[in-house]
Parts: sequence; structure tokens; C-alpha cells
Amino acid sequence: MATIAEPVLSFTRLPHPAPVADEVREGILAAPGFGTQFTDHMVVIEWTEGKGWHDATLGPRGPIPLDPAASVLHYAQEIFEGLKAYKHADGSIALFRPQANAQRFNASATRLAMPELPEDVFVEAVRQLVLADQSWIPGQEGASLYLRPFMIATEPFLGVRSAKQYKFIVIASPAGNYFKSGAPAVSIWVSEYTRAAPGGTGAAKCGGNYAASLVPTAEAFARGHDQVLFLDAAEHKWVEELGGMNLFFAFEDGSLLTPPLSGTILPGITRASLIELAREEGLTIREERYSIDQWREDAASGKLLETFACGTAAVVTPVGRVASPDGTSFTIGSGGPGQTTAKLKDRLVAIQRGQMPDTHGWVMKIA
Repeated sequence: MATIAEPVLSFTRLPHPAPVADEVREGILAAPGFGTQFTDHMVVIEWTEGKGWHDATLGPRGPIPLDPAASVLHYAQEIFEGLKAYKHADGSIALFRPQANAQRFNASATRLAMPELPEDVFVEAVRQLVLADQSWIPGQEGASLYLRPFMIATEPFLGVRSAKQYKFIVIASPAGNYFKSGAPAVSIWVSEYTRAAPGGTGAAKCGGNYAASLVPTAEAFARGHDQVLFLDAAEHKWVEELGGMNLFFAFEDGSLLTPPLSGTILPGITRASLIELAREEGLTIREERYSIDQWREDAASGKLLETFACGTAAVVTPVGRVASPDGTSFTIGSGGPGQTTAKLKDRLVAIQRGQMPDTHGWVMKIA
């Protein structure tokens, strides 16, 4: 089990004048959806050049005052993370691998020329918010409290350089299932657009990467698909990732393949966890390039048994069908969940929810 380090900053608690009424909150938690409802509080920490991180507060969630010349609005210095808090059967509350999120957050900050946040401060900020809003954690199966830490450049100036002022903020949202279709497996659309190129920001979790995915994602939705698939920028043949999820491919020989982290793919924490769990299941893991043509061929021959996507929001989601702009499509296996996908998902979820021993030190109990 992970432990909590002593933070280098102290947090000031600001009173909330009007938290959401209990009956209203309970109505929201009965059907939380995803990303549309928010808890009562937020954490804010300031950074100023020459002073560093200061003024850490936990207070009422509300609008962020920004100067019209704030750097984030003009030069897009913005990064974020996503992680979840879970309510265990014994009444305890836990986070899953928050230190890994803190590390990835700082890698994104470095790429976007933003200040790094001490990992213990990141974790403590998340912990403070979860404890303040623990009544917002849904109790039903599959639900959780989704946490969104982010950083924006707030210095008012017009000029292309890194800013001298930033805000780190954490907000929270009760969350149900990410995909709304309810289908046993998702259908994906192969995009002609490019998400990221070598030397770009593909490995950073920044808003620009997701903004670039909105048009192709809308195209996928318009054609009746659940998600969009991006291929590499150079040859447009190698599978990279979905709009916000990594991909795995399970073969009849007992091997599991996932595209390598080459700088254009986000290093998913769920991805890393599944690789470890798959090895423990005796599966051979290959981090290798995989072409869309080979994917189609392996699905047709039966060599490929399963494909699944993974991420914090979607957890582990089977991929059943793939369609391309040239009018072709193919189905993976039976078009539904497979045994490997189900086994890995069940193990991961059981660890996250305290239903299975955590032998990796991934779970951090905070209450």
C-alpha cells in the first residue's frame, strides 16, 4: 500500500457559504454521468517566479478570475491529469497510483515550459479535496470520484515566452461509465487526421492534443462510432492510440501487444498497470509497432483474438469493430469482450476497489 509523504506546503481551509444540499447531491449521485456534475470544493495553489509555490487553499469551487491577456488564453500553457478516488467496502477511501499521476504531470510541465509541482504537494492537494468532498463519492458499482488536477499560465502578457505566474487547481466530479452506448464493445473510426508527430507534445497531457482530436472525434460520432483511432504522422499506417486511450492487442499465442512509447503516445498509468498484471498472468508482453493493415489481417485470420482500450476514465474497454474512410471495416473476434480483456479488467478493478490484495503498493488509503 502506498504511503503519504509530508507535504512541503500547508493548506488554508476557506469556509463554504452554500454547499449543495444533501438531497440535491444524492439525486446527482444516483445517476452521475461523466464530467457534467462537480463537487463543492476546489484546491488552488499559486506559483510566482522568484517565489515558487505559495498560498495553497482549499475552498469553495467557483470561477477563476483571469486577465484577458493571461498567457494560457494566447499561448496555451496548460496541462492536466485525471485520476479517481474509490470507496471501499469497509468504508475507507483510496486513490490509485497518485504518485504516478504526479510524475506524469511534471513531465507534461517540463514539455510545456511550466514549473514542476513537488509530487507530495500534488498528492496532498488531491487528498485534501477528496476528504472535503468525500460525501460526493458515488456508492454504486463502477462509479467513482473523478479528479482533475490542472495548471494554467496566468501572467498577463503578450509575447512568446514561458509565463512567470501559474495556478495549480484541483476539481472533482462524481463519475459513472465513460461510454454511454452500453454496447458490449466499442466501435472505432480510423481518422485521416494526425494527433501528434515526433518531437511534438503527444506524450504530454495538454489541452492542445485533445483540441486537435475534436473534429475527428465528431466525425466518428457522426458515423455511429464510439471513438476515433489515430495513426502515426509520418507514414499514416502505424496504430498509435485512441482519442484519449491506449490500445492493447491479445493474440492466440498468449502474447499481448501495445504500441511503444515513442514520444507521440501518452504514457498511460492504466496502460503501465495492465502490463504488470498481464506479466503476472503469464502473458508475453510486446511493446511493438502494429500497422492498421496487419491489424485487419490478423483479425480476419483469427490470429488476433481481442483488442481493448484503456485509460483512467474508460478503465478497460473492449474494441469490437474498426471502420475506415475507404469504406472497409473489420470485426475483432466475436465483436464483444474476450477472456483476456475481462480477466485483466477484473484484476485491475478489484485492486482499485480493495477487493483484492494490493501487492504493488498502488493503492493509497486516505480515510
